[in-house]
Amino acid sequence: MTQHADQDALYQKAASQFGPALQRLARASEANPERRRDLLQDMHVALWKSFGLFDGRCQLSTWVYRVVHNTAARHVDRERRHNTGQIALDEVPDLPDGRNIAAAFEKGDAIERLNAWIRRLKIPDRQILTLYLEDLPATEIAEITGLSSGAVATRISRLKAQLTNDFEEPNHA
Repeated sequence: MTQHADQDALYQKAASQFGPALQRLARASEANPERRRDLLQDMHVALWKSFGLFDGRCQLSTWVYRVVHNTAARHVDRERRHNTGQIALDEVPDLPDGRNIAAAFEKGDAIERLNAWIRRLKIPDRQILTLYLEDLPATEIAEITGLSSGAVATRISRLKAQLTNDFEEPNHA
């Protein structure tokens, strides 16, 4: 098999195995649907290109997450530099049809609130939390991010506490 065929085979395996995780990472990194599609495409291109250098010294999952998280981090940095903080009308979520507003709102609200909260995190914390939400162990997250396992565990604990605090319902007694 040629190097190009090896690269294609690795990409196909990774895209099949990690495609849903890439979509979740894109959703956690970019709110705008068009820019999210561009980011997802950039992730796939970067992943395919990266397999020309993959030597198997780390797990496939570690490689994939490192590549796509770096791609997402570059995207976020680029968007922050160019974004004025304004939101376009087409970025406003569609309103439910009124038949069951409460149910429609609650269904999508929790995930969107979580993604919006994640998008406000600094890039290292965003990477750690999204990898944690993908059920990766702290040792693999450490390998992907370059931090120690202890530092990753500490950040996960701090982020979970912060998330709990930020999402607690106010007590109306």
